[in-house]
Amino acid sequence: MKLILAIIQPSKLDAVKEALNKVEVFRLTIVDVLGFGRQKGHTEVYRGHELTVNMLRKVQLQIAVNEDFVEPTVNAIMDAARTGPEGRIGDGKIFILPLEDCIRIRTGERGPEAI
Repeated sequence: MKLILAIIQPSKLDAVKEALNKVEVFRLTIVDVLGFGRQKGHTEVYRGHELTVNMLRKVQLQIAVNEDFVEPTVNAIMDAARTGPEGRIGDGKIFILPLEDCIRIRTGERGPEAI
């Protein structure tokens, strides 16, 4: 089992959810997050004053999958979240972590069956 964490542009969320549905990944958690990487923020004008915004709004997807679904899930996210054919700085990141256990609260099922 793996936990896939994907940080993407908020504008790409619907496309990523649609792509995940096509590869039969239906269970995910979505979290609004703030952060920055190579983009390093941007400047905005507010009431005549220029402000530097260091933290950019992103969306984090948390998806627990069995081993067979890791590559289809990652490929679906990459294809849907990438801006244009080459991609752009700020498109996001995907992290794949080992998932030691999963427990379905309702039934007490554990492991891959609980996902």
